[in-house]
Amino acid sequence: MTILIKNGRVIDPAAKTDEVLDVLIEDGIIVKKEKNSKAKADKKIDAKGCFVMPGFIDMHVHLRDPGFTDKETVETGAQAAARGGYTTIFAMPNTKPVVDNADVVNYVQKKAKSLALVNVFQIGAVTREQKGEELADIEGMVEAGSPAISEDGKTVTNTFLAREAMKEAARLKIPVLAHCEDPALARKGVVNADEITEKMGLKGIVNAAENTIIARDIVLAQETGVHLHLCHCSTKESVAMVRNAKEEKVLVTAEVCPHHFTLTSEDIKEGDTNYKMNPPLRTREDVEALKQGLKDDIMDVIATDHAPHTADDKNTSMVRAPFGIVGLETAASLTYTELVKGGYLTPMQMAEKMSYNPAKIMGLKKGSLREGREADIVIFDPDATYTIDKGKFWSKSKNTPFDGREVTGEVKMTLVAGEIVYDRENQTPPKKAVKGADKDDVFIPGARLK
Repeated sequence: MTILIKNGRVIDPAAKTDEVLDVLIEDGIIVKKEKNSKAKADKKIDAKGCFVMPGFIDMHVHLRDPGFTDKETVETGAQAAARGGYTTIFAMPNTKPVVDNADVVNYVQKKAKSLALVNVFQIGAVTREQKGEELADIEGMVEAGSPAISEDGKTVTNTFLAREAMKEAARLKIPVLAHCEDPALARKGVVNADEITEKMGLKGIVNAAENTIIARDIVLAQETGVHLHLCHCSTKESVAMVRNAKEEKVLVTAEVCPHHFTLTSEDIKEGDTNYKMNPPLRTREDVEALKQGLKDDIMDVIATDHAPHTADDKNTSMVRAPFGIVGLETAASLTYTELVKGGYLTPMQMAEKMSYNPAKIMGLKKGSLREGREADIVIFDPDATYTIDKGKFWSKSKNTPFDGREVTGEVKMTLVAGEIVYDRENQTPPKKAVKGADKDDVFIPGARLK
């Protein structure tokens, strides 16, 4: 099948392309980019006035599968990703059972190939059962297809074990994606530690809880030579430390989530647990530092930390509710509204941080619109203004503080290997044809896959 995307503003960081071009796709591959193409095609897509960018890549997603499929599944998480313009996502390992061996990696990736609308890669845990006591089977997981390791949701507090994991990751040439939080300093806090949250009577999490582990991990990365990627940075000090580490030639990259560059603790609606996330919403000063860090290319990636929870999970007190919000379906619009329209990022930088840089960090031949590459593409309408409506989400969960927020910029269409997996004109998730899937292949916690 041939597809011709006409009249779009092609933005490709890999080639530093930013011009109006037509893109010809044949059998899922980009074969030509040119002005005023006369090529015949089975389908033509008019992208006039829209950005045509490499499909977004999210390095930080919780699919909750296996074990918590009432919140999300591989299938529904991939649907949400497609609606948000994402063509590739990386799943974190804090499932049940924990992804700490090749069997669970194989389960998720087999299920993804059968049911997911987008590319799904499973990240492996750092320690067995994420207990922080002994290393997981890192080499086995890498051989099964894990492109990185992470203890996300927790920090490996044992410094010796954290160093051993980094040494192993360096040997296997994979990055470590670090959740940085010292539990002794977090002290079971639920929001940021500041005057506003103190008035709410809530226990706060100080910046130092994040900063101390970031500092430790940068030191360990410098010594071991591993590629350290810092997840969901939220403090002004994190930006300064990443800047200094890069000046010292430490192999470190860092991500920021849309909620952390959009909201502050001042925005928390008292009692609304959709404002509870980890790290917490910080101060205006922190938010401004994160925005400047993204603008100056100190912070490399925009990731969602998509963390679905059921309504029952969140329908409780701030103390009892779990941390986290969904983000796959709002990230692009929030990024464009807050950072591009806000004057912090160019459209090219948006494409870099949401696609090109994640692909480089994770070692993928994606994040590019070069000829010969798979046609993983997002068509983004920068002039569309709409109100976020969680009722329209394709995610299984709806926990977001952005419901009812007006934003500018909207995903018009998402293509994965030349297949349209999301079209703004059709708000019903398409079904992926299951080829060769075993209907009886259901994962049983604690069992070994055959």
